[in-house]
Amino acid sequence: MSKVPVLVTGGAGYIGSHAVLALLDAGWPVAVIDNLTTGFRFAVPDGVPFYEGDIEDADLLARIFAEQGTRAVMHFAGSIIVPESVENPLKYYHNNTAKSRALVAAAVTAGVPHFIFSSTAATYGEPEVSPVREDCPQIPINPYGMSKLMTEVMLKDTAAAHPINYCALRYFNVAGADPQARSGQSTAGATHLIKVAVEAALGKRSHVGVFGTDFDTPDGTGVRDYIHVSDLAAAHVLALEALIAEPKRSLTMNCGYGRGFSVMEVLDAVDRVTNLTIERQLQPRRAGDPAALVSDNSRIKATLPWVPKHAELDTIVAHALAWERKLADLRG
Repeated sequence: MSKVPVLVTGGAGYIGSHAVLALLDAGWPVAVIDNLTTGFRFAVPDGVPFYEGDIEDADLLARIFAEQGTRAVMHFAGSIIVPESVENPLKYYHNNTAKSRALVAAAVTAGVPHFIFSSTAATYGEPEVSPVREDCPQIPINPYGMSKLMTEVMLKDTAAAHPINYCALRYFNVAGADPQARSGQSTAGATHLIKVAVEAALGKRSHVGVFGTDFDTPDGTGVRDYIHVSDLAAAHVLALEALIAEPKRSLTMNCGYGRGFSVMEVLDAVDRVTNLTIERQLQPRRAGDPAALVSDNSRIKATLPWVPKHAELDTIVAHALAWERKLADLRG
């Protein structure tokens, strides 16, 4: 298969930077656009063309597409903090929906035929079944989930009207870091459980809050499907190959392992890997947190030759911990 030039939006961020590594490792030509609002310039490897700018800048996008000969977009740029989306919905509808519309429009204008979109399990809201299938109702309970769902709908309608196909990948709980410690979760004040827990293990936080101990789960704490970021990035590369192989077909797939771990099980894993005991502070449930959110991943496994390499929880934690230690050195 010919490896076409790919533009990665948000390529200086957590998941985007791992997608860049996965593409480079597989021999794809890559360029990155990122406004560095939450991304880090150090996350973009040397030699990768980097454009500091915004995905709603139509003139900049037109220039990038022309200069790079872009034939595919992997779109990670956006805002991702659920409570912030409730407090500031217009920010999310701007960053995640309106800017995505500008990016899709620029891709259509330039004749870019393939588009991969970073979507989320938050589009399902509080699903009544677990594991969650792709055909389950999408009823988001916060503006973050709705802003992503609106972009999914926009892509579906655009692909029906223009010569472009797309893949929307609905992520579950992304965690871990590049096994070679080339990138990882670098955002200060991140809210992801494994990130928070390894920060606590290294003394950057005094404790880990456990929000809710009365869920209908084996130990009363919330159960989530944690997927290693490098396995997720690999899925994006395979999805791109699938779009190129069948240019009239679009895809929507869950990205998870199809099994869940509770908050307490995750913290136990961090204790095991670090040989420490993290302080756990039990707190009330947060609004809108479902008891369990686990993917049915049968569709992605049937559609792509995707075989996760880092699915063990202790491996995910170990890679996150190694990155957290390296990050302390990067920041001095």
